[in-house]
Amino acid sequence: MSAPTRLGAGRYVAVDERPAATVTSVHELTTADGATVRGVLATVPGARTVVALVHPRQDVTHHALVPHLLAAGTAVWTQHTRSVNNDLTLVHEQALLDVAAGMVLLREQGYTSIVPLGHSGGGTLFAFYLEQAGLAGADRIATTPGGRPTALADATMPTVDGVVFLAPHPGQGRLLLGCIDPSVADETDPLAAVPELDAFDPRNGFAEPPTSASYSAEFLERYRAAQVARVARLDARAQAHLARTAEARALHKRTGAVADRRRALAPEIMTVFRTDADPRTVDLSLDPSDRPYGSLFGARPDLINYGQVGFGRLTTPEAWLSTWSGLSSNADFVRCAPGVTVPTLFLELTGDQAAFPSDSRRMVAALGSTDLTHESVRGTHFGGAIAPGEPTGNALAAERIATWVGARHELAPPT
Repeated sequence: MSAPTRLGAGRYVAVDERPAATVTSVHELTTADGATVRGVLATVPGARTVVALVHPRQDVTHHALVPHLLAAGTAVWTQHTRSVNNDLTLVHEQALLDVAAGMVLLREQGYTSIVPLGHSGGGTLFAFYLEQAGLAGADRIATTPGGRPTALADATMPTVDGVVFLAPHPGQGRLLLGCIDPSVADETDPLAAVPELDAFDPRNGFAEPPTSASYSAEFLERYRAAQVARVARLDARAQAHLARTAEARALHKRTGAVADRRRALAPEIMTVFRTDADPRTVDLSLDPSDRPYGSLFGARPDLINYGQVGFGRLTTPEAWLSTWSGLSSNADFVRCAPGVTVPTLFLELTGDQAAFPSDSRRMVAALGSTDLTHESVRGTHFGGAIAPGEPTGNALAAERIATWVGARHELAPPT
């Protein structure tokens, strides 16, 4: 299989060399709350085990692991959530209902083993799903961080037979908490900066790329505290807007006035400037690993941070609190991990620029499974090769995953 070509953060085009015996079908599903989601089921003759790939924000239909898994003898389910490729309104509690609809389909298809494979943000999505699926309906999360009813209590959420986490990061909110720029002095001005909190100011330890920066412990302590403070301010802004809309809805119920209804419907779109500023991406002595200089978005975070690309750049208040807030989101891998009790493979990529070694150690330590395998292979976050001429991380990961799944579940490799 040819190596994927990078188009942007998490978006790849790959040569999809599926086995000739592959049969593919497209399914449209209705979730417990009435949304429509779609997925693709690819299978080979005799497959009794299905590996399921879902990401909360991205299309994984042509994920690079799909042909490897089919060749190993599993069926592969790749599914969209309702927020695929447009995460403006991504609410993670709703994404769980999307995942549940896919799990119901796979049980109905008669597979004896269902093994979710969560890559990157799909890791926390599946950890969150498994935590909630393992609870009685009445014990599941009743409302989103923004106060919206979740409908999880009455949803059918099938359990699974194992789970693979491939390069999982700690959750969209925790990830953003680590890379949001705390030097933003004015949330309406993309250039306003507090100099003593600017990670890209040479006076604070930054060096001209690709030379590694060198930050002091004192600067990093202030920087991390200021990141938390900025996220808290954004949380307060989101909560204030949701309180105003709730007030307008209540008033409309009493008055029936069109003006009150309009106030209740009027959205706020939060613009979050500068979200590519994790010091670890430019100071390679921090949390050392095989990663190259730079972030997921490219080799110049000092420039990318000021551009249009980045996590959580445009979001509704509800989506901010549910997905992007490292202080409010329920979709936090470490929080959810004790509820992951099925056999688990946690596979790190040693050149990961989103899940750093200390993050992975915390996530592994929190998992509730007693059948836990923790391994690593060389590769970057999306499965690229670290150095020219090396095998891709995806190829190496596929071998480990096939071996682990095959030791626990029936495989049917096509001849």
